[in-house]
Order: sequence, then structure tokens, then C-alpha cells
Amino acid sequence: MPPMMFVNLPVADPARSRIFFEKLGFRFDAVFCDQGTLCMIVNDATMVMLHERGRFAGYAAGRVADPTTGREALLAISADSRSEVDRFADAALAGGGSFLRDADDLGFMYCRSFCDPDGHAWEIVFMDPASIPQNPDS
Repeated sequence: MPPMMFVNLPVADPARSRIFFEKLGFRFDAVFCDQGTLCMIVNDATMVMLHERGRFAGYAAGRVADPTTGREALLAISADSRSEVDRFADAALAGGGSFLRDADDLGFMYCRSFCDPDGHAWEIVFMDPASIPQNPDS
């Protein structure tokens, strides 16, 4: 069995975060959700745990970073097509997310970035393996 990955993020308002990510098509595992924590399912092996800031601070054993003043991470999720990248990013921006930076289009890879309502940076990425340059210098 491949290892599972749990990304843990602080959020100001778990209910607001749930609404935002549900608009993007994510589901939540009710067994691991309560008023202070949400378990967002990315796939069978990857979950994003969205903790109310005070609860997150207890787990982090240190100062909680403010994602509106700097980046603690850039979370990237793959898409099946360029149009899915655009659909996802447009939905994020329409649903309360904010613009992070211009799209990257490297031919073989296309991605768009946004911040969720708490300021965490996200990227949605399409990569066409058949178009990846075989020569590392190209």
C-alpha cells in the first residue's frame, strides 16, 4: 500500500473553508470532521486537514505563520487537461479565492495559481508527458 499524505493547514473559519472547497468539487470525510477540523479528500492517499488556527497551533508546537504575509507552502494539484486547469482556477476565483500570479504555460505544462480565503497558495497543473522535452537543455 502506498503511503498516505496528510497536509495540515490553519484556517480562520472551518465552515467558510468547507464552502469554498466544496465549490471546487472536494469532498470531506465526516468521520474526521468536527467544528474545529475538516478532512478534505484529495484522493485515496492524500487528505488536507483544515484546522481552526488555535487547534493547529497546538499541533504545530510553534508560531502559526500568516499566509497573507508570506508563503509557508505552495500546494499543487494535478488536472487532466488545460481546460480543467482553467475551470478549476476560475471556480476558485469566483468562489472567494484571490489571484496569486499569472498562468505559467511551458507547452508541456500549464498551471494557474490562486490563494484560498485564508491566504494559502494553491496551484492547479496540467502536464502532458508526451510533450516533456527529452533534452534537459531544451
